[in-house]
Amino acid sequence: MTSTESSVVILSCSLNPTSLSHKLAQAAQSFLRDRQVPVELVDLAEHDLPLCGGVGSFDHPSVKTLTGIIESAGAILVSSPVYNYDLNAAAKNVMELTGSGWTEKPVGFLCAAGGRSSYMSPIGFANSLMFDFRCLIIPRFVYCTKTDFTESGELGPEIATRVDQLAAAAVDLARAFAWVRANGVGDQAR
Repeated sequence: MTSTESSVVILSCSLNPTSLSHKLAQAAQSFLRDRQVPVELVDLAEHDLPLCGGVGSFDHPSVKTLTGIIESAGAILVSSPVYNYDLNAAAKNVMELTGSGWTEKPVGFLCAAGGRSSYMSPIGFANSLMFDFRCLIIPRFVYCTKTDFTESGELGPEIATRVDQLAAAAVDLARAFAWVRANGVGDQAR
């Protein structure tokens, strides 16, 4: 197995580097690094991305770079704030810009919201990934609010455990997909 097949890309979709969702992304990255899993944390705040659909948006150098990063991943974790009962606009924009790079990958979600009521916020995004790119959505996802963090801003123990479990599931699924591809399993059905 190559490192690419078991690698995990974490997309931190908040444009605020001190956001709670960015802390979730950093925690997942730390868990994977501690287990020597190849991981790349992509902070969208550090990328100059155009809005999808604008003239030349798909030819933008940042879009090409991110598409390559996503294509090479074994699994993707989307870490996003929740606004108006949905993932933020930056998350949707990066998915639309990088499109087919997501094809047939396991995808998980790390979500931080202002309240408990929008816990189903990743569903629309997940549906797009399943139908458009045949992604496997990891059924375990992280949803939290500021009450799940300590007073010093660190992840509380329950959320930290859930982040670790999600990251481990992403690696397991990436390895399983790599094994299936390497062994030609399912080729007849394609």
